[in-house]
Order: sequence, then C-alpha cells, then structure tokens
Amino acid sequence: MIPITKMDFGPEDLAAIQRVLESGWLVQGREVQKFEESIAEFCNVPYAVAASSCTASLHMALKALDVGPGDEVIVPAFTWVSTASSVEHCGARPVFCDISLDTFNIDAEQVESLITPRTVGIVPVHLFGLFADLSKLQSIADRHGLWMLEDAACALGSAQNNSAPGQSTAGACFSFHPRKSLTTGEGGMLVTRDSALAERCRRLRNHGAQASDFQRHQSKGGFRLTTFPEFGFNFRMTDLQASIGNSQFNRIDELLDGRRRCATLYNTALADLSWLTGPPEPTGQRHSYQSYVCLFSPEHPERDLSNLNRLTEQRTALQSTLEEHGVMTRQGTHAPILLDCFAEKYDLKPEDFPGATIADSLSIALPLYPGLSSNDLQTVIDELKQFGDAAGLPSTKQRAA
Repeated sequence: MIPITKMDFGPEDLAAIQRVLESGWLVQGREVQKFEESIAEFCNVPYAVAASSCTASLHMALKALDVGPGDEVIVPAFTWVSTASSVEHCGARPVFCDISLDTFNIDAEQVESLITPRTVGIVPVHLFGLFADLSKLQSIADRHGLWMLEDAACALGSAQNNSAPGQSTAGACFSFHPRKSLTTGEGGMLVTRDSALAERCRRLRNHGAQASDFQRHQSKGGFRLTTFPEFGFNFRMTDLQASIGNSQFNRIDELLDGRRRCATLYNTALADLSWLTGPPEPTGQRHSYQSYVCLFSPEHPERDLSNLNRLTEQRTALQSTLEEHGVMTRQGTHAPILLDCFAEKYDLKPEDFPGATIADSLSIALPLYPGLSSNDLQTVIDELKQFGDAAGLPSTKQRAA
C-alpha cells in the first residue's frame, strides 16, 4: 500500500527524545525555546510562540487580537474546520467567503462584499502550501481598518515574493501535524513581528500566567507562584514535541526539497491528463507542497452544481479503484459550510458557495512525502492513467479536438 503520507524519522529523532527524558524537564522548556528561535529565524520574523497545535495557535492569536462576541471574521469556505471553529470559540461569527477553483484559496474578489460594520479581520489560508493573494487582501484590509491573521498550517517553507508567512500581517500560524512538512506529532506555532501580540500569546497559552514555570525555576524565589493578569488556556507545547521538531528542523531543506521533487515529477507526468488539474505555482510564489491536490474535472464543473453529483460519483470510483490497487488518496480538505455545525447554525447553502462545494466533492490529494520512491510515484501515475483509459476519460488531444 502506498500511503497518502509517511513520516520520516531516524535515530537522531529518537536520540532527541531520549535527551529530553534524561533532562527531567518535559514541558515548555529549553527545547521549546530553541524550536521557537529556529522557526522565527527561518521565517525572518523576531517572535515565535509555540503551542500544542495550529488550532491552539489560531485560537490564542484571535483572543490576543481581542476577537469576541459581536465580531465577524472572514474565512475561506474551503479549509480545515479549525480555521472557522477558532473564530467560533472566541464567541465571534465566521463569515465564509468562497474560493477560486484555480488555487483552492479564498477568492479575494469576493471579500470586500462581505465586510460589514461588525467585521474586524480576515483569516486567509495558504491551502496545501500555496499562498493566498495577500497583496490584494491587504489592500482591502487597509481600506477598512482590518487586521489579517494567516492560517499557514500547510505553508512552512512557502513564500510569496521571497517573503515567508507572518512578515506582512498580524501573524501566521503553522501546524506540525504528521501530514505537514515538519512534524512534532501535534503542535503549532505563531510567528509575528508584533512584540505585544507575541507577549500576550505567551500568557494565553499558559493559563494567562505572567511567567512560565521554566522562567520561575530559572530565577530566585521560584517557589512562589506567578500572577495571572487574565484568563488563558493550557496550550503549551511539550519539550518531547519540540525535541522532534528541532531534530527535523536540522534537515528542513532536505524535507522540503523531497516534497518539491515529488511534485515536479507529478507535474510532468500528469500534464497530458486533461481530466486532472494539478496545483499551480504562480510567478513569484514558492509552493511548499504540503499536499499535492488536484481537481478531478473530466468535464467543466458547472457553477450551478448541475453536473456535480455525476462527477462526484466518478471521483469516488477513481479513489476506490486506486485504493483497491494499493494507492491511498484523500479529498483535499472539506468545506465547513457543508458541515452540520456551521450549515445549520448559519443556514448556509451549497449553491451560495459553488467553488467550495465543488472543491469538497472533486478535489483529490495524491501520495506525497519526502521518502516517496520513484517507483511508487510511477505506480501512482500509471494507476491514474489506466483508470482514465478504462473509464474513457479524454486526453488533452481528445479534448482539444
């Protein structure tokens, strides 16, 4: 079976964990501090705040931006559920904006029409490692006095005009889930240029405490508990997680290059399949390829969704066939506007978000990870082409004719 992803661990990762166990300090200590410093330098920002997950990072950053009841925050309609649920957990309302099928990212052209007197910010997502159109979004945000917080869960190693996430906005939040470019098992990180935002997030992740346990134990009088200026959360990253992150970061270029190698081979081999549209990499962008997500489109998906059920059945048949032949796939991600928790609360209709609805039904993620062998990658390509031939799906030449 060729999995959708496979973690790349070695003896150096095991040794890193052992060092933490032997040190006797397991939570938010030196390893976490070192990991924060490495990610901040990698992104060319002065501050990084580690947390237990990217969802936690988003949640504490939104709270630090004073998002609360009565506020509205614009988010994409096609993204992992936590982008919107983080807003929800602040007591605010996520306002969904449809996406562009060309990029799977938020459609900047539609954002301005969603702004109301209650809107306080925008959370663009760099989905699958491709930057959203930050320049256009920033122009809109500036006109209306809004902040922007980047959901960069998939975007470690991505860049736009040589700028990493977090350089031009309030901040950016990364994920270190096992499917990401660098993993700590679970884990997240906020990067920012805003010292006040970073400082408040450091308190919020640690129950609202003025000083961490690590800071107390490094100073005299550490037996005294610190003060708690505000309510917070338990969003701390462990040193066990950070030790894996530090070990993996030592070969971050190798991990990112391995993903780009696979993506380049896919791009070349699948170029003649008109029924499968691969991910773009626009000029000025560096795609980190956290996932290689295509759009299944043997015919043009109609914006009125009239042919969506038929196309969805074909995509399901493709994925089932690949699974039977030992190749695992996934849909790219889901559209929160189709999930009961949001659809019922806000009376959301699929036809109001055609791009997200189509992406939910027709996106397909192919196996991609640094250790994917050329033979296994070729197997994926061969299986795709064999399915297309058997199903009578048109080649580029046939469609052009």
